[in-house]
Amino acid sequence: MDMTVQPQSTLRPIDLGGVVLDTPVILAPMSGVTDLPFRRLARRLGAGLVVSEMIASWAMVRENDTTLRMAEVADAGGPNAVQLAGCDPDAMAEAARIAVRRGADMIDINFGCPVRKVAVGQMAGSALMRDEVAAARLLKAVVEAVSVPVTLKMRMGWDHQNLNAPALARIAQDVGIRMITVHGRTRQQFYNGVADWAFVRTVKDAVDLPVIVNGDILTVADARTALSQSGADGVMIGRGCYGRPWFLAQVAQALCHGTEVPDPDLESEKAIVLEHYGMMQEHFGPRPGLRLARKHVSWYSAGLPESAAFRAAFNRIETVEEALDAITAFYDRQIAQGAVRDPRQSRHDNAEQAHAA
Repeated sequence: MDMTVQPQSTLRPIDLGGVVLDTPVILAPMSGVTDLPFRRLARRLGAGLVVSEMIASWAMVRENDTTLRMAEVADAGGPNAVQLAGCDPDAMAEAARIAVRRGADMIDINFGCPVRKVAVGQMAGSALMRDEVAAARLLKAVVEAVSVPVTLKMRMGWDHQNLNAPALARIAQDVGIRMITVHGRTRQQFYNGVADWAFVRTVKDAVDLPVIVNGDILTVADARTALSQSGADGVMIGRGCYGRPWFLAQVAQALCHGTEVPDPDLESEKAIVLEHYGMMQEHFGPRPGLRLARKHVSWYSAGLPESAAFRAAFNRIETVEEALDAITAFYDRQIAQGAVRDPRQSRHDNAEQAHAA
């Protein structure tokens, strides 16, 4: 890819004490998306930090096979974080110990998930923002349980009448949390409305910790604006990566090194899609890998000519070989025809709801 040098960079490395984020452009934890193949691919393409899907602490402590598989870390080449959710300090502490024994370089604690099953049914995720005493107890237990950096991801507050993220950030700093990510919405907003990047500045001003801004970062320009409004030290990107695992590298190059990297051409995109498809097959097996591939292929192909018909046909395919042939044939046609992606058909518009926890 050709690169055009820009006048200056914006972001600097973050030292968390034992772990350095050379490029503080972070892949957000997303249930059903940031599995091990996707994290490995994002890491290879230039993500500064990759974070696992949200892991239930109670399932980790019970060493549930599916949960342990979800918590596997990517290969060497950069730091890996495992994100834990729960409301019991002892279970969270033990889950953190297990994750570290299994290779996690960092532990991230989830105070952001708005989903009813988690926030109401389990009193975890964003529900912990409603009880600062319980939150402090849980954070302290995890920090004291492991020697690796512990970070926190949260929202602005439960609702707009209770925007307590700055107060909770000070509590987190006092118990030893090393970095805080803020999604610029309340729990009650879920994913509606727009992320309030400017609010994140109130958290940044409240603590002497690195603060990461998250929410609605879909373009390099968004990342620049989010940093400008928030004063944050880095960005965390979720659905902006749907069908674009290279987007993290584009943001990192622009904000850390002052270079602009264009989207890959269709030949390069085809190679990435086939690589990702192969990784899903290897990790999950034929049938589960094919089922999972359907949503990713849908995201990758969005905006290309005849992509709607291709997605409909692809979703009916039942064999690994047919799926591989279909992906190859689709991209070969696009390349032969010199296809241009329609920018009005956004990849994230086609995305299923993935919970950027």
